[in-house]
Amino acid sequence: MSIRTYQSFRLPHDAGGIQGNLLRFARQHFDTAVFLNSNGYAGDQYTAFPWIFAMGADDHFVGKERNVFEDLKTFADGYDDWLFGSFTYDLKNQLEHLCSKNPDHIGMPVCHFFLPVVLVMPCREGLRIGTLPGHGLFSDPEHVYAEIMKVPIEQDRQPPVTIQIKQRVSKKCYLKHLKAINEHIQAGTIYEMNYCIEFFAEGAVIDPVALYDSLNSISQSPFSCFYMADDKYLVCASPERFLRKQGAKLISQPIKGTSPRGDSPEADCRMKQWLVADPKERSENVMIVDLVRNDLSRTAQKDSVQVEELYGVYSFRQVHQMISTVTSRIHPDCHYLDVIKNAFPMGSMTGAPKHRAMQLIDRYEDSRRGLYSGAVGYISPEKDFDFNVVIRSVLYNAKKQYLSYMAGSAITIGSDPEKEYEECLLKARAMGKAVLNANAGT
Repeated sequence: MSIRTYQSFRLPHDAGGIQGNLLRFARQHFDTAVFLNSNGYAGDQYTAFPWIFAMGADDHFVGKERNVFEDLKTFADGYDDWLFGSFTYDLKNQLEHLCSKNPDHIGMPVCHFFLPVVLVMPCREGLRIGTLPGHGLFSDPEHVYAEIMKVPIEQDRQPPVTIQIKQRVSKKCYLKHLKAINEHIQAGTIYEMNYCIEFFAEGAVIDPVALYDSLNSISQSPFSCFYMADDKYLVCASPERFLRKQGAKLISQPIKGTSPRGDSPEADCRMKQWLVADPKERSENVMIVDLVRNDLSRTAQKDSVQVEELYGVYSFRQVHQMISTVTSRIHPDCHYLDVIKNAFPMGSMTGAPKHRAMQLIDRYEDSRRGLYSGAVGYISPEKDFDFNVVIRSVLYNAKKQYLSYMAGSAITIGSDPEKEYEECLLKARAMGKAVLNANAGT
């Protein structure tokens, strides 16, 4: 149990960049933080608030190698308060009796949740701050507000250290792997697989807050987040929702189908029309919709699984995406965390059938995904939740000075290997630009 004290504060008219203040305040005073930011995207009826920031751990949960979900239930059921955290892709090894031979260069915990000391969200007056007792001055919302407002708008920047981004898989190797994956599809062992490649830098020294500012300015997305766990960071510009619980209703919105933006309004419109009409892109999407329907049916009330929208096309800074919306109603005898357990990892980042696709992902990819293609989000006091899909993201281990981002695409029988490779480069471009801009201080 926890008793949180809330207080609202009116922001001065010149208080621009309050989110930047919060990011820097969190890094100065705490070693754990999550910032979830919808970037003002209109039209999403399922997003509960424009943004929310949690920092400091009054209590925390770190998943072990076994029984993560059962242990997390015990932790989460002990609090009627906000919890924030993450599930890494590597949880699949517990859920599906798989293993991963690839190296993990970042080292995020397989599952991590925390009860925040300080919670900040927007309100009509300006900011609403909630704190917990037992943390000195940080238990006082007025003190927290005053400290947030004192944070300098610009921090002193250190001279940049050259960051050299490398591609772990060459184009030649990529095309070789796609040929092998296509042979599995031809043999009928899978009919879709998400294959990703890593871009990385060693000896990387970078300010994670500057990196978040840079990526978010380049690629504003509805499921953006900044995640800090000790010396490990996630900077995320995800456009994709994994799973939302709203009362008894569950919502999943898988993305499958991508086209670049056009360089004129007319060309942009043609790209959208091509995306919604292309048989290969539509087949990718409907395969994953069927997989999500199956995942949700495991915890759903009878006859409650519905496809609210199929082949919806949505535009983002870098790309157009095809997004479908699948909903269900949770069975009253089901624990809400079992919904996540039965749907994880998300089908849009695995393929189908899911188990065999994940086996082949470990065979053909060269790096362990870790938090990439996992999920970050919150559980509310009412036991509702909202989690993103961790894509379009940069992971950084400050202690190891290792920086990484991955990009991939769905491989089907209709895939053109050259186009799939170009799609990976397109998706990776924004992360690479953000890293270089943040390093240069621009």
